Amino acid sequence: MEDFAPTVGVSSTRPTDMPADHAELPVWNAENWFYEDWPVGQKIRSLRRTMSESDSHLFNTLVVDIHPYVQDQMFAEREGIFGKRLIAGAFVFSAGLGLVATNCVNAFSYGYDKLRFIKPVFINDTIYTIRTNMEKRPRYKELGLIRASYEVYKGEGELVLYCEHLQTVKYKNPADFVGKTEK
Repeated sequence: MEDFAPTVGVSSTRPTDMPADHAELPVWNAENWFYEDWPVGQKIRSLRRTMSESDSHLFNTLVVDIHPYVQDQMFAEREGIFGKRLIAGAFVFSAGLGLVATNCVNAFSYGYDKLRFIKPVFINDTIYTIRTNMEKRPRYKELGLIRASYEVYKGEGELVLYCEHLQTVKYKNPADFVGKTEK
């Protein structure tokens, strides 16, 4: 594994119940970084989160998601194709990305690409996320554009969600990017 500056994670909990290459990745921590600090190629892994029934119900209530696959136990068991209730995909997306979210005041969400719900997540499944820093490029006078992939896994390493997050990030020294930006 390539050595990166400790800007997004420096240690791992090394759990034994996930793929070994996932367990060795540093765990995400909040920090204050700039465009220049963001290392392309770095991977980090989140802590895990069990998707409880109460969390699911609260999310569904907040977003008014009353689909029978997420809210109706009798439907899910008797008529649904999975035989049990699902966690809403929007909640898996929100919670999965939240697990590796940063409190960086220099980064701003620009959007998401390639969002795919690959496998269902059920009540009491445990998820974790791996973020891979894919690319960066100068974009605006004060902000560069970065792209990271997010892979959300459940259990012992089953991929359930994939997306790519685009963020604009402030330059530490905007003068270094004069004449190199797209806009």
